[in-house]
Amino acid sequence: MTERIAIDPAVLVGKPVVRGTRLSVEFLLGLMADGWAEGEILRNYPGLVREDLLACLAYAQQRVSEERVYPLAGAA
Repeated sequence: MTERIAIDPAVLVGKPVVRGTRLSVEFLLGLMADGWAEGEILRNYPGLVREDLLACLAYAQQRVSEERVYPLAGAA
């Protein structure tokens, strides 16, 4: 994944992007969440390959797996 996803403060203010593009992981995940098929994304963004989309999903999975939720005192 790290060879496909880049984080550089000079590119999109440091948002994770597909390496060599200005397409953010967030943007591509949004397309998938909106129901865009893999082929549709690849046709509209010809610089991408399937492995880039899989890397975006892997990045999101990693970030979510690191998330911790703690109950607040007094919250019911």
